[in-house]
Amino acid sequence: VFALIVFACLVGEGYTNLPSSPQLFCIFNHNEDACRYGIGIGVLAFLACIFFFMVDIYFPQISNTTDRKYLVLADLGFSGLWTFLWFIGFCFLTNQWAWTQARDVHIGADSARAAITFSFFSIFSW
Repeated sequence: VFALIVFACLVGEGYTNLPSSPQLFCIFNHNEDACRYGIGIGVLAFLACIFFFMVDIYFPQISNTTDRKYLVLADLGFSGLWTFLWFIGFCFLTNQWAWTQARDVHIGADSARAAITFSFFSIFSW
């Protein structure tokens, strides 16, 4: 759920433009990489959650203990990696938000703060 919120905030209001220009830019200090990173880890985290949820549903039907072991290790390893990536995302978005000029933010400040907040919550949920 947190990944969907981060993704939705960045896709919905993460890109904005100046009143005098139709050119869109990322709300996080005009750094396109900040928006791309948040969107990317949000989408991949959501897809991974769906995959591991399906694995959990079919887990009792898997009779081979070796396969079960590898699935549990894959889940544990992926969760550790994604915890680290969410931490990097939180630090990156927070840093870029701190450097963002107030005059560049017309709409979307709440979405940017929500993306930062829920990327922080995602660290603990993963």
